[in-house]
Amino acid sequence: MSIKIGSKAYTERIQEGIDNSFMRKAVSSAQGRFRTGRLKAAEELGDWEDWRTLGEEIRSHTMENLDYYLHQLSEEVEKRGGTVFFAETAEEANAYVQEIAKRKNAKKVVKSKSMVTEEIGLNEALAESGCEVVESDLGEWILQLDEDPPSHIVTPALHKNKEQIRETFVKKKGYTKSDDPVELAAFAREQLRQDFLSADIGVTGCNFAVAESGAVTLVTNEGNARMVTSLPDTQISVMGMERIVPTWEDLEVVVSLLTRAAVGQKLTSYITALTGTRLEDEVDGPEDFHLVIVDNGRSKILGTEFQSALHCIRCAACINACPVYRHVGGHSYGSIYPGPIGAVLTPLLDGYEDHKELPYASSLCAACTEACPVKIPLHEHLIRHREIIVEQEKMNAKSEEIMMKGFAQWASTPAAYKLSTKMARTALKPWTKDEHIENGPGPLKGWTDQRDFPAPPKKSFREWYKRREERRNG
Repeated sequence: MSIKIGSKAYTERIQEGIDNSFMRKAVSSAQGRFRTGRLKAAEELGDWEDWRTLGEEIRSHTMENLDYYLHQLSEEVEKRGGTVFFAETAEEANAYVQEIAKRKNAKKVVKSKSMVTEEIGLNEALAESGCEVVESDLGEWILQLDEDPPSHIVTPALHKNKEQIRETFVKKKGYTKSDDPVELAAFAREQLRQDFLSADIGVTGCNFAVAESGAVTLVTNEGNARMVTSLPDTQISVMGMERIVPTWEDLEVVVSLLTRAAVGQKLTSYITALTGTRLEDEVDGPEDFHLVIVDNGRSKILGTEFQSALHCIRCAACINACPVYRHVGGHSYGSIYPGPIGAVLTPLLDGYEDHKELPYASSLCAACTEACPVKIPLHEHLIRHREIIVEQEKMNAKSEEIMMKGFAQWASTPAAYKLSTKMARTALKPWTKDEHIENGPGPLKGWTDQRDFPAPPKKSFREWYKRREERRNG
């Protein structure tokens, strides 16, 4: 797995999302709950816009001085017995982790939820090295069993219902009980407990690293991350290079924004801070700690007009507000990062070639920008992406220019306009049913596949107006 998921064409992915009525209902319901929770939590906190401004300032300052804070972080981690590796590419990051697994003769790796490890395809890389990799986040574990990619940044299995989950457990784990969520969760806990106890290496992501202390922090609700970081003797944390804050005080601000913007919580169940290897008087924790800091295209965004995309704190508030995501779901984006932030970030990290449709998967209503707790101008970035795509595809831009000039000429010539409106109803008759066009020809097809388009009237406005005047004067 990598940033790109699957090989289906964009139109095919979109159609599958639209046809999945359960997914659409689940997403719509979740968006409603998350939005209500976010607004309530913001109101209870008070001065929400001031908090957003502060969050934006912290993220902006950090990106402007990223080299300084990454150096400070690496120094502090090493002071506390850890090892830091800077990986320019996904391949370098995977190779480093593979080498650790080989050196430790590791057979089992247990992981907590991590988007960046999904991005670089770490699970597949470890499997190639002969390791069994177990996701311990409940949603991720379900998807791993079902060989299905996540569809949401915060709630990865949002597109699954309890009946589907039970079926997966029956097929893959011999589950025999009902689809009661309590029984399903209890079964998962029982299964995963053995994996925690037998794992050779624990792998986590990183919500934010604190530069001044070298701490890696994890924001979770299930407690599995603490098991991953406490029981195995070797721990590896993988972080995108932008996932850093200067101080503990800054962490307090961005975590307060993250938890409220994501699901409306004042705080999640667990805020875990990890600082290097186990000390002499400590019972739990790793003997060997590695922090892998991943670039994978991020440095190319620094200093550009898209730099604020790196401010993202992965709360998914933009996804929860997006009307397009509501109707097509996460898999339609063909990226590990769905929704508005995915449509902005994915082409930056992985290029336009496979993702040039994503900036168009937006109504440009700006609900995403309004919801973002660190004020990323997402809809403006999407517009700029579109401009760049058109500029790059000069042949298409030229043909579009010729088409628009032709349209202007036609629309400004009364005789041509009059003739075409008179012929339109007859020309479109094969696609007309009950005064609506279905599966229309040419440019109309994309619209009429999903929406009604009125058929041309039997009588044009000009004809109607002319006859009305004749009746008045006659």
